[in-house]
Amino acid sequence: MATYQRIVLAKPADGIPSADNFQLDEQEIPAIGDGEVLVRNFLASVDPGMRSILSGTDSYSAALKSGEVISSASIGVVEQSNNPKFNIGDVVNGAFGWSQYGLSNGRGLLKLTDTRLPYSCNIGILGIPGLTAFFGLERIAKLQDNETVLVTSAAGTVGATAGQLAKAKGCHVTGIAGSDEKCAWLRDVCGFDEVINYKAVSDLDEAISNACPNGIDVLFDNVGTAMIDRVIPKMKMGGRIVVSGQVADYNKAPADRPGLKNTSFFISNRLRMEGLVVFDDFREFGRAKEDLTQRIVNGQLQYREEIIQGIENMPSAFIGLFTGESFGRRLVQIGELPA
Repeated sequence: MATYQRIVLAKPADGIPSADNFQLDEQEIPAIGDGEVLVRNFLASVDPGMRSILSGTDSYSAALKSGEVISSASIGVVEQSNNPKFNIGDVVNGAFGWSQYGLSNGRGLLKLTDTRLPYSCNIGILGIPGLTAFFGLERIAKLQDNETVLVTSAAGTVGATAGQLAKAKGCHVTGIAGSDEKCAWLRDVCGFDEVINYKAVSDLDEAISNACPNGIDVLFDNVGTAMIDRVIPKMKMGGRIVVSGQVADYNKAPADRPGLKNTSFFISNRLRMEGLVVFDDFREFGRAKEDLTQRIVNGQLQYREEIIQGIENMPSAFIGLFTGESFGRRLVQIGELPA
């Protein structure tokens, strides 16, 4: 029987994941049943937001058990089909995880027919990261023209997209990132007004105040509670905080995660803070994807991808998300691209 490879959880992670939390195994390619399709995946994502489910904690996805495939978005091609909605050769966006093959009844599969952009964009700037930026600003922040916006972890796909969308509304946008290279890209390519390398400044609070001297209308945070707490006193009256991600907190035990101290500003400055799970906006995904696509095609929205080769390298690609080595949307090519 023909076989394929996949990456499963070997044991729950404690702190920053390591290679021994993952296992590469081999399975027989399954036979398809009535109404099913067999998909050969060629791209899969590594996502920092999936960190929590590796420790047995339910998040917006259910916690993984040892032996289960690591969750992620994927792009693949239909190799066999008993489903009239899908033909052999169709390229599809699914959620098969870190696996070279997946079996589906068609539910949740999206046929990709728009060829204006590379397939990889569908699990990057047109996928959950880009959609998170779009709806975080639109639904949660209710962003207005000409406001002051601070974006943390700004060189990631979520942060870079959020900053550029805010610039398109005439906002003054400051980003925070972790290297001179990332800061230069945000400033020179993405058009951010100010960019702070948090690793290079002696006083981050002062740097933020200097970049946003009149206060901040919207904080789009991808880092975590300590960052939010330091920015709260700098928020304008009626400011909004979008809790998008918590990359600095994902690897900490709940008891070790910092809390908020500056909560009095929520009263005095009438602040609002709200988290988002972008799947709540599912019905509007089509509208958002078309908006983002058109901006990219017109040269109004920039993105950056890192594509790492080989399914065996997925664990190290994922671990690198928490060490600062990643720059842009990190994907892994796990199979041959379609012709």
